[in-house]
Amino acid sequence: MKHALDFYLKQRRKIVALNYVGFVISWDMETDAAEQSITADSEQVAVVSEMSYRLLTDPEFENAVSVLYENRSSLDEVLKHEIEDAYKRVRDTKKIPQDEYTAYSELTSKAYPVYVKAKTENNFELFRPYLEKIVEFCRKQTKWLETDELKGYDVLLDQYEPHYTQAKYDAFFNALRKRLVPFVKEVTAKPAAVPDWAKQNFPADKQREFCEYLRDVMLFDKTRGIMKQSEHPFTSGFGTDDVRITNHYYENKFDSSIFSCIHETGHALYEQQCDKSLNGTLSGGGASLGLHESQSRFYENIVGRCRAFWSVHFTKLKSIFEEQLKDVTLDEFLAYINTAERSFIRTEADELTYPLHVMLRYEIEQKIIKGELEVKDLPAYWNDKFKEYFGITPLNDAVGVLQDVHWAYGNFGYFPTYALGSAIASQLYHYMNKDFDVEQSLKEGTTAKINEWLKERVHKYGSSKYPDEILRLATGEDFNPDYYIDYLINKYAKV
Repeated sequence: MKHALDFYLKQRRKIVALNYVGFVISWDMETDAAEQSITADSEQVAVVSEMSYRLLTDPEFENAVSVLYENRSSLDEVLKHEIEDAYKRVRDTKKIPQDEYTAYSELTSKAYPVYVKAKTENNFELFRPYLEKIVEFCRKQTKWLETDELKGYDVLLDQYEPHYTQAKYDAFFNALRKRLVPFVKEVTAKPAAVPDWAKQNFPADKQREFCEYLRDVMLFDKTRGIMKQSEHPFTSGFGTDDVRITNHYYENKFDSSIFSCIHETGHALYEQQCDKSLNGTLSGGGASLGLHESQSRFYENIVGRCRAFWSVHFTKLKSIFEEQLKDVTLDEFLAYINTAERSFIRTEADELTYPLHVMLRYEIEQKIIKGELEVKDLPAYWNDKFKEYFGITPLNDAVGVLQDVHWAYGNFGYFPTYALGSAIASQLYHYMNKDFDVEQSLKEGTTAKINEWLKERVHKYGSSKYPDEILRLATGEDFNPDYYIDYLINKYAKV
């Protein structure tokens, strides 16, 4: 067993190094690289992907993982969990033909700039050939990786949120449909008017200045991370000491960058607050995308849209946008950022209507993977379903089927984690309030107490445990969507 462990640790160093290379290339392609550079760089992504595949499927590495898996009861808890994950990852990777594995990495690298161009030009047909190939691979992937327990769309869901299948998501979304959807329709029946002050021009450089202020409020360690700009805000990182976020600035919608910043910094805090002992292992970073989203949505909505938070920071916002906000009161600002309305863009949606956007994508993905819906029919189907869900029809594909970048990356199965994360955030909030008054703590000027609670209950574990286990440790119970539904109904009944 000692030989197996030594070899595993040796190979792990190489896997971690390749993960770093992939992280840096991806970051560069989405932030600084020119359009033609991205096309050239994607070829290198294919090489790195091929190297990763060979490491994971190397017979000696597979044997080492198998030996450690069979003797995992003698390993410490962190390594035991890591070996369980490695065993599954090796097994799954071997099921995918190497040429397909490598070609797919190159495909998704090339698809991203085409997606951005298609969205910018409102041209779905430009992106369609790439998306068709991505969907084709995902459908084949469900066949390659199916087990007795996981088949079809469940295979993809499990990659983003272990232990959550269509059956569990269906139960969750059915609870939302039963209690929340009627309430949403009632609250949003009358279109909300955007106040004139919010329609003014808010210069991007001043938005960026306030976002830098917010990162300080949230105690993001700027010596271990940066913020740049991209088409779609995101967070990426490598261990606790290199965590990067991006933002996007719309001068006619200044609050977009504010809440994107809070959201992405929520992700970043999770990464920065993992236990440092997990650096250099395969157990660092968030435990799952659902748990990661619970952190970003917690900060964005529960913290970032409450009166206690803005009672401290609204003065700073007004000082930066002195002319635009000179006559705006705190009450008027809070009413604006907590308006519930039927809107087209998921990332700009209020927290009440947000889960409906996710439900739409969840249903579409199920049909696509089953082969009941083809890519060429996506725009029309999207518009019809959106009309059914929201009572409004997208003006064009840029604010419809092209609005999200996820399918360009091949991330089918990702979207449901957004709603799951929002619900987990409410459950964590309920239990956090049992230990201290969350809103009162925000009046101290930073999120220090919240950060520390989440660090001890969630962040420090990294991905060394399954997400449902971490949730049980933090709250003492399994996932319960009632906290989420109760939170939304109680809040928006008052609003």
